[in-house]
Amino acid sequence: MGRVKLNSGDTAPAFSLTDDHGASVSLADFAGRKVILYVYPAAMTPGCTKQACDFRDNIASFQKEGFAVLGLSPDKPEKLAKFRERDALTFPLLSDPDKAVLEEYGAFGEKKLYGKTVVGVIRSTFVLDVDEKGVAKVEVAQYNVKATGHVAKLRRDLGLDE
Repeated sequence: MGRVKLNSGDTAPAFSLTDDHGASVSLADFAGRKVILYVYPAAMTPGCTKQACDFRDNIASFQKEGFAVLGLSPDKPEKLAKFRERDALTFPLLSDPDKAVLEEYGAFGEKKLYGKTVVGVIRSTFVLDVDEKGVAKVEVAQYNVKATGHVAKLRRDLGLDE
């Protein structure tokens, strides 16, 4: 089920997915930039909302340091649009309904939920460095991250806190 998890230094799987505006977004669109790709299980659930709002509230400082932020879930674009509107989210939310990209990133598979083993989306964050040709290297791969407090921890990990 799923694949081996990604590690720092790995080449990040390329993707092209539909976002919350119905537009196609590719990793290659961010050539020459760093991308924070964060994976969450479901739009509009309490934990995912908290995490999305934390990214929203920190987006200016991420952008100032040259990072683009992308959210990724299996939700359909229509649901992502409602999520964006409800919570005034200011970064693309990508839809992966067949979970192919989630699996390539090792972010879909077995996980523990309330002591049971279930199959689902593994809340994860990837920091990707996309070169001028649009090929991305993984700088950071974090799996099973917490919804609350994760953005603050990520900022510390990236040295963004003064």
